[in-house]
Amino acid sequence: MSSGRDSISMSAGLAICVVALALASAAQLASSRPTTFAQDFQVAWADTHVRQIDGGRAVQLLLDQNSGCGFASKRKYLFGQVSMRIKLVPGDSAGTVAAFYNSDTAGVRDELDFEFLGNRSGQPYTVQTNIFAHGKGDREQYYVDDVPVRVFKNNEAKGVGYPNSQPMGVYSTLWEADDWATRGGLEKIDWTKAPFVAHYKDFDIEGCPVPGPARCASNPTNWWEGANYKGLTALEARKYRWVRVNHMIYDYCTDKSRFPVPPPECTAGI
Repeated sequence: MSSGRDSISMSAGLAICVVALALASAAQLASSRPTTFAQDFQVAWADTHVRQIDGGRAVQLLLDQNSGCGFASKRKYLFGQVSMRIKLVPGDSAGTVAAFYNSDTAGVRDELDFEFLGNRSGQPYTVQTNIFAHGKGDREQYYVDDVPVRVFKNNEAKGVGYPNSQPMGVYSTLWEADDWATRGGLEKIDWTKAPFVAHYKDFDIEGCPVPGPARCASNPTNWWEGANYKGLTALEARKYRWVRVNHMIYDYCTDKSRFPVPPPECTAGI
């Protein structure tokens, strides 16, 4: 991932609702229509480490010394909402990374991602977010448990790239990265605790699949085109500021060693 990122600390072992708007200007958690895993997703690698449970309504990703694993959506989407509930690896998860991201893997890189960085027992996870637009990282809206934790507005008028032209797939992976994931690589993975297991359920994709109806992305009846989805409400804005004041541990917008002059999107507000 690019070194340009935001990082937030949070408690470990929680059930997390992750909502990322794939390319629209804003998002909120709408009424979900969870499906089974196989309706919208498929195993991307290491099928022996992906277990469908509860009649296919949930999956477990396993990490051991042999392999990590991952899954991907069967289709790509241009605009819409993706949500699922994730229970991260409990206990001692140091050196592990559970990633959830939307990405275009064929063209110039567009990507919206979460990376949940494990930690020693009792210590908080770090949630690292990043955005790539037209191949450039360092930077749309991310929610954890209905709380916005990352906002990236469309500022193309200011010359800021925005990922709104390439359809993206939806991916999640569980893998070992103890050379950097926990305290910069100081805390190594303890393989005696393997297998490490992350749980996923309530899969929901609502959006414009590609290929699909040509008018989907510009259809005024799409719920994400409504005024309520073009920005944060006053309550959401308060929650957003609270998260950043109380839990943020890194913000590229304030990193003057890398950006003596803040990137233009950093002064755009929410």
